[in-house]
Amino acid sequence: MPPPELPPLPALTRAEGELIDRYLDVVDLLGRINPARNEDTYRGLRAAQALVRAAAELREALALMHRRGETELHGDTLARALRVLDGERRTARVALPPDCVP
Repeated sequence: MPPPELPPLPALTRAEGELIDRYLDVVDLLGRINPARNEDTYRGLRAAQALVRAAAELREALALMHRRGETELHGDTLARALRVLDGERRTARVALPPDCVP
């Protein structure tokens, strides 16, 4: 049985698409660094080192949008794109895990 078909991505400008991609890169790295979920320091260290580059790329995506006159973020549209790209699961890794102490 084939997996369920994902909803289509909403129409995005190239700059908005780049913003979403770079944002998710940063979120993935922060999830790997999260001390409440991380199991070894080396993995967290490598993710932290990569975070510097990823944050600069995110900054450049936002700067490009601003230079092009895209001064407004369309939250509903960008949120739909994030959901299609598994953003809810990916951003959950940044949060604290549920407390399992009774």
